[in-house]
Amino acid sequence: MSRTDVGNAPSAAAASAAAPPEIADPGALGLAGFAMTTFVLSCFNAGLIDASLETVVLPLALFYGGTAQLLAGMWEFRKGNTFGATAFSSYGAFWLAFAAYVKFVAGGLPPDTANQATGLFLLAWTIFTAYMTVAAMKTNGAVLAVFVVLTLTFLFLMIGEFASSGGITKFGGWLGLLTAVIAWYASFAVVTNTTWKQTVLPTWPRA
Repeated sequence: MSRTDVGNAPSAAAASAAAPPEIADPGALGLAGFAMTTFVLSCFNAGLIDASLETVVLPLALFYGGTAQLLAGMWEFRKGNTFGATAFSSYGAFWLAFAAYVKFVAGGLPPDTANQATGLFLLAWTIFTAYMTVAAMKTNGAVLAVFVVLTLTFLFLMIGEFASSGGITKFGGWLGLLTAVIAWYASFAVVTNTTWKQTVLPTWPRA
């Protein structure tokens, strides 16, 4: 070993020790949790399943769309991905809030004006999703498509609530089903491409 090698050894070891260990891409989990929970709820919003069974959404909202997606957001913080961290943490919290709203709040609201409370809840998420769509323009085509259609989903569900229009809500439900399918594709692409270590399914990067 040369003197130069000896001199470089400590700095190389220090650099190796300082480098954070690589972690798996949490995007596949976050997208999958969001997709499945959105799919199940949208089946009810679209009028495909009897509304009396809608509480089946709550366990998914608590554990998969909520907790699992929130954890994915925390891991995105660990990876230094501001967009992914904000998106997954926020929508994980959305599903947890949705479960709490349905279980503890909605039943106690005045029947004549309860739609306004739900509409306001959806309006706030429409605004958030709309500005996240602007940021998504620098991610990839699959994620951007999720946010574009999700913005429209929230928009029509919000209008349906404020207008007490079952037809508009059903249209929002069909948009939600489309959102779920695109999010599932994006999750499928991430987990497949990562596992195969090559591009099997395109996501159309835009950065």
